[in-house]
Amino acid sequence: MVGAVAQAAQGAAQASTWGGLTGFQWAIFGAAVAFIGGGMGSAIGITYVSNVASGILVEDPDKFGSLLPLLAIPGTQGIYGLITAILVTIFFDLAKLTGLNGLLVFFSCLPVAFVCLVSAIYQGLTAASASAMVARRTEELGKAMVLPALVETYAVFSLILTIYLFTRIPK
Repeated sequence: MVGAVAQAAQGAAQASTWGGLTGFQWAIFGAAVAFIGGGMGSAIGITYVSNVASGILVEDPDKFGSLLPLLAIPGTQGIYGLITAILVTIFFDLAKLTGLNGLLVFFSCLPVAFVCLVSAIYQGLTAASASAMVARRTEELGKAMVLPALVETYAVFSLILTIYLFTRIPK
């Protein structure tokens, strides 16, 4: 009898981990990866557009207000990473998450982590190019914003997919 109880306890302990990590650890790992990916991509993307904008502002400091939206837009992917990390703690009771479900949370965070990392970098490059439009013709800011906004679409899609995947994980 004692052997059966010990065996059942061991089976329960194994179910609460996956690959040596608990559900809590997998979920926190996913949240961290989503935030890190979005944040790194945003930092790199903002740096690209800032390099171009700095050159423009040296020549014409009055263009700062027109360039600011282009400077800020690659930062949104970092926000999506932060939103994902916070949603992990809202959607799931981390203390009760099984190892397998924690692993599913981790995998569900990957779309935001990877897509936001890459899209923020390319959005920064696109915004840097669009800054040249604004440098020559400030009134073209609206058209210039469309270009990096197209890149933004895929970051938004990754956040939507991650949230959808969260809803499919058993609580």
